Amino acid sequence: MPLPFDGAISAFYDDAAQAALRDKIEGAGKNDVLDDTYPYDERMNRKEYEATLEALQLELSKLQRHVNTSGKRLVVLFEGRDAAGKGGTIKRFREYLNPRSARVVALSKPSDREQGQWYFQRYIDHLPSEGEIVFFDRSWYNRAVVEHVFEFCDHAERAVFFRQLPRFEALVIDEGIHFVKIWLNVGRAEQLRRFLARERDPLKQWKLSWIDVEGLKKWDAYSEAILETFDHSHSPTAPWTVIRSDDKRRARIAAIRAVIHGLDYAGKDPSVACAPDAAICGGPEIWPEPGDG
Repeated sequence: MPLPFDGAISAFYDDAAQAALRDKIEGAGKNDVLDDTYPYDERMNRKEYEATLEALQLELSKLQRHVNTSGKRLVVLFEGRDAAGKGGTIKRFREYLNPRSARVVALSKPSDREQGQWYFQRYIDHLPSEGEIVFFDRSWYNRAVVEHVFEFCDHAERAVFFRQLPRFEALVIDEGIHFVKIWLNVGRAEQLRRFLARERDPLKQWKLSWIDVEGLKKWDAYSEAILETFDHSHSPTAPWTVIRSDDKRRARIAAIRAVIHGLDYAGKDPSVACAPDAAICGGPEIWPEPGDG
């Protein structure tokens, strides 16, 4: 089977990637963490991960039961670098939830009609009704980062977005929707390793896009746009939870705990629904040094 985009990921690795990135990838074992600034050298042990995840998924089912019976509404918004693990993390959230009241919103490119609307308008229809949980797999923050980096919007449009954003999110919260924003970050070497694995796996090639390929060349532009976004959108009202996801297992555990720790529900087990690992999870201040992640 031919490689997607004519093997552009491999070509980048061979011809354009920094030697230090190639050395890290080539010299690492399967369970090794590549980012030197990450607080753990290896992935979380599989048995520990699976046991912890199972316990947390039981807590999520308790939470869903509470949301259903109380009529509450919950939004969990996921953003992050490409290959940071958004889809896999959402999958672990939803694995044992009733899909009738726990759904994923992953919108494609806006239609011609949607392009003529207020920017936030197409997202409003997907907010939860009573008793629902909604997971946004990317969101209105496309305008702040991807659209900006690839010049799909101009500076004036982005400025309007940032000006309206706090009021929009404040209205969502004022409406009574419990709102959690999670940003998954991955280091540059680990991102490239994951892209290479996707390129070579016929079952995962669908995950790659032209944006992913071109984005490899725009790491610094992404970093600048992300930090600007945090400056404009991290607030006491709608804070970001930033999770370093170089180890997907630890990141999934931290993301689930970041959601359930701050909510009350019947039968909650505090020993399981505890605060997430502060070594990899916090606010924007946990972001690694520019150039690393």
